[in-house]
Amino acid sequence: MSESNKPLAPVNSAQPATKSIASGLLLATVGAIAFSGKAIIVKLAYRHGVDAVTLIMYRMLFALPIFALMAWWAGRGKAALTRKDWQGVLLLGFTGYYLSSFLDFAGLAYISASLERLILYLNPTIVMLLGLVLYKRRVSARQMTGMAISYCGVVLVFGQEITLQGAHTALGALLVFLSAICYAVYLVYSGEMVKRLGSLRLVGLATMVACLCCLLQFVLLRPLSAAVVAPEVIWLSVLNATLCTAAPVLMVMMAIERIGASLAAQTGMVGPLSTILMGVVLLGEPFTAWVAAGTALVIVGIFVFSRASVNK
Repeated sequence: MSESNKPLAPVNSAQPATKSIASGLLLATVGAIAFSGKAIIVKLAYRHGVDAVTLIMYRMLFALPIFALMAWWAGRGKAALTRKDWQGVLLLGFTGYYLSSFLDFAGLAYISASLERLILYLNPTIVMLLGLVLYKRRVSARQMTGMAISYCGVVLVFGQEITLQGAHTALGALLVFLSAICYAVYLVYSGEMVKRLGSLRLVGLATMVACLCCLLQFVLLRPLSAAVVAPEVIWLSVLNATLCTAAPVLMVMMAIERIGASLAAQTGMVGPLSTILMGVVLLGEPFTAWVAAGTALVIVGIFVFSRASVNK
């Protein structure tokens, strides 16, 4: 038999698919852990006497070139933004990234990184509630059950922390919860713009708006002398802007391309666990039975909620 007449070897299409799923899961996991590290870095920076306005200014200052490059890259060869598009970008950038980030940073001055991450992890339930209020979307009994379980978990951890840390815990928890609401508003209203601009371009542009808002906020509220901070704050801000802001955004987007949004979101459940572990190791935060039970309830509740949302 000649070489040209030999039967072709069967093509194994399962192998590339398996590799794609494996790489997607890895990207989603590392991205979730990197996102979670933001709270740890903020808490470490607070130990050097910096305030939320100055700290978020430095984070956004170092992140601005990265997101400007991202927006330019994603916008190559695309149509220019219309006036309506720019209005949407400004609104989403202000609420979803600037206001959400600032409230989160401010709240972390009063509560543990573990409680902060658990509150932010309630975000899907807030999106659901906004959909119910704004668009009269139907909510299933399983979704309500999952939401109830997860909120019980947060209340459990909050109850223990307010007992140990005092009344300022309530202020911190409120600020972080408002941060979660702001980001949920961004998610609810960004759907149509993502279809027009693409997720990478929208994230780049909206985050650029947030960066400029944070820089303007510092100029208006603080003297320029407030920019003189400990060298550790600078390096922590660089790490926050790159490893815990820009990098996980890209990793999660790449993961969604490979495994879909649903599986990527479920993989993100490693986030609260990694925050708690890093909080215990790096910050010396206590890990009690209450924290363990509350975290378990939140993760189980969000899992039930997510599965109910997918199966609707």
